[in-house]
Amino acid sequence: MASINSSKCVLVVLVVGATSGIGQHLALAILALPSQPTVIIAGRRRARLDEIVAQNAGTSGGRLRALEMDIDVDAPALERTVASLLEAYPALDAVIFSAGIQRELDFAHPAAAGTAASAKTIASFASELNTNYVAIVTMVHLLLPHLLARADGGKGQPGLIVPITSGLALVSAAWIPGYCASKAAMHSFSVSLGVQLRGTGVRVVEILPPIVESELHDHEGTTESLSARWMPLAEFTPLALAALTDEPRPDGEGVEAPIGNVQDWYGKWENGKMGFVNMMAKGRPAKV
Repeated sequence: MASINSSKCVLVVLVVGATSGIGQHLALAILALPSQPTVIIAGRRRARLDEIVAQNAGTSGGRLRALEMDIDVDAPALERTVASLLEAYPALDAVIFSAGIQRELDFAHPAAAGTAASAKTIASFASELNTNYVAIVTMVHLLLPHLLARADGGKGQPGLIVPITSGLALVSAAWIPGYCASKAAMHSFSVSLGVQLRGTGVRVVEILPPIVESELHDHEGTTESLSARWMPLAEFTPLALAALTDEPRPDGEGVEAPIGNVQDWYGKWENGKMGFVNMMAKGRPAKV
């Protein structure tokens, strides 16, 4: 198994949610690696994608590509998107999921059932869960036949799946319950996926960021207050990149990469949990 920048490095990397923030900065950092992978930046804002490609045209050597993509859609739409993606990029061997939305929800003061306000709240919650969790799991499911076939049980081209979750997967911020729940679900799924894919040649690396400089908070009007506490992207990006360029440990551990103060949270609430996960995996009940 390999990292993004090892002797058996990945060749084509898709970064979902790369029009700004973590996704954009991580995509450009990967583009600059000596291994010179092709990087596909994906997101909803076509104009912004084209702008990023144009801004880096002089240094990318044609290796930076843009793909307009909205993952907050149903499964058939995602299936069509993935099919088109693999047709255009048959050498794809890594995907980073950085897309995400965050909404405040006040369950102590709910809108009356049957009202437009109530319907809007329910739709917003469903959209948040779909974008942050369901759509990502769907894409993983759709991409895995391709990645596993290329990896060939570790004898072929290595694959990499990188869910970017959050420190709030470990401890909830009560005013954004949907975001925290979706990230906790993605965290649990990432752990299980990493265990299931051991020995296949496809590696899972979950990145758990702290509060990071981002447009994510603009929708709720909290950018100004959070900017005093967030980690600048210039500080975060090299730390996240290190998790992707380090060689994996031979025992299969190290699939989770908490960053910044999330390392302390991880040490308090997650440290040692993988031992129990491994024990449960070995004791999986047999099917009759």
